[in-house]
Amino acid sequence: MALFAAAGLVLSMAGVAPAKADPPPGPKPIRLVALGDSLTAGYRLPASSAFPAVLERALAAKGRTVTVANAGVSGETATNGLDRVDWSVPDGTDGVILELGANDMLRGTDPAVTRKALEAIVARLKDRGIPVLLAGMRASTNLGPDYVARFDAIYPDLAQKYDLVLYPFFMAGMVGDRAYTLDDGLHPNAKGVDVIVAGILPSVEAFLGRLPAKAP
Repeated sequence: MALFAAAGLVLSMAGVAPAKADPPPGPKPIRLVALGDSLTAGYRLPASSAFPAVLERALAAKGRTVTVANAGVSGETATNGLDRVDWSVPDGTDGVILELGANDMLRGTDPAVTRKALEAIVARLKDRGIPVLLAGMRASTNLGPDYVARFDAIYPDLAQKYDLVLYPFFMAGMVGDRAYTLDDGLHPNAKGVDVIVAGILPSVEAFLGRLPAKAP
C-alpha cells in the first residue's frame, strides 16, 4: 500500500506547475526634499493639499516613483533655511527643491543677504552630493527698480554658477489672482497649489532626468 501511495504522490506532483519566481524588485523611490517657506509648507492648508504632496501625486500620475518630503516652515527667510539645512535634508536625499526668498523680499532684506544665504545652501548641499532644483522668486515692483533688479538676478545667477535646474518663478500663473489665493491675497489656496505644481512639473521632470539612476 505504501508503494502505491508513493507512486500516486509522484504522479500528482508531476501535474503541478512549478512555483513562479518572485518578480525582480522595481527601482527604489527617488527621495526629494522640498526646502522652503510657507509656500512649500502649505500655509492654512491640509497636508494633502500642500505643494510637496500635490507634486508627489502629479509625479505618480506620470509614472514616476518619487517621494517629496515637506521641509517647509512658514515665515522663514533664506538665512533661516541655511540655519537648518543640515537637519532638514537627511542623508539619503536624492535631490532638493529649494524655494526660499519670498519672506526676504517682503521684509525688504538686502538682496546681498538673501543671495549669500541661498548660495551657502546650494554649496552645502553640493558638498554632500545632493543636487538642487532652484525655484525662483520675484520682487514686488513697489520696492523700486534697483531692489527688483538686484533681487530678481539672484536666482538665474546662482543657477548659472552652479549649473542648477531653474524654475524662474515659483508662483507663476497664480500670483495676483484672488481665485488662487487665500483671503490674505498672498498664499496659494488648494487651486493655487495645483497651478504651481502644473507650472513647475516639467522642470521637476527635467531635474529627475539629471539624477543618478536608482539601483533596485
